[in-house]
Amino acid sequence: MFFEPGHHLEQGLPHNPFKGCVLPRPIAWISSQSAAGVCNLAPFSYFNAFSDEPPIIGVGFSPDGREEGIKDSLRNILETGEFVFNLVSWEQRTAMNESSKPVPFDQDEFEAAGLEKLPSKLVTPPRVKGAPVHFECRLFKSLDLPANAAGQHSTMVLGEVVGIHIDESCLTDGLVDATKMRPLARLGYQDYAVINEVFQLVRPKAG
Repeated sequence: MFFEPGHHLEQGLPHNPFKGCVLPRPIAWISSQSAAGVCNLAPFSYFNAFSDEPPIIGVGFSPDGREEGIKDSLRNILETGEFVFNLVSWEQRTAMNESSKPVPFDQDEFEAAGLEKLPSKLVTPPRVKGAPVHFECRLFKSLDLPANAAGQHSTMVLGEVVGIHIDESCLTDGLVDATKMRPLARLGYQDYAVINEVFQLVRPKAG
């Protein structure tokens, strides 16, 4: 099967399979705070790490279907230059999903999702209590991606990680243990996965 983007219906595919083919995708549970002090929390699955020295993570924000045209998280990041990545674990799957619900810009989404905050050390936005990992980030660069047929564009945000918190109960012999964290991953459509098992492959050396 071959088709050009946007023409999946002609192949008998009821939904665009693009995101269902790029998997599993880590989830960026992003907490931010507006200049007026209102906290926002939302999950994004266009996310990954792009550098470790310095540590840089990237998050993709699709256009907001509401009248404002820009997601609250993106607005806060562009306005203040700060945000926090919170790792989503199996235990917080329901709260993460609840935080994806659109709410008014002036409503605290921690409260709407029934979550407690933890103070950050180097940035203003709070962290999600109970998340096994937090990255405190400062905005490095934002990039408007090509516009879609409706003239709307997604935005890619690159953030420099300036502080890292790790729950020590998720370490084994000083190494991060994914089976203790049980992080969630996004698949296509409404599907998710959880990491319960890992295996190792040692990278071969030249020659």
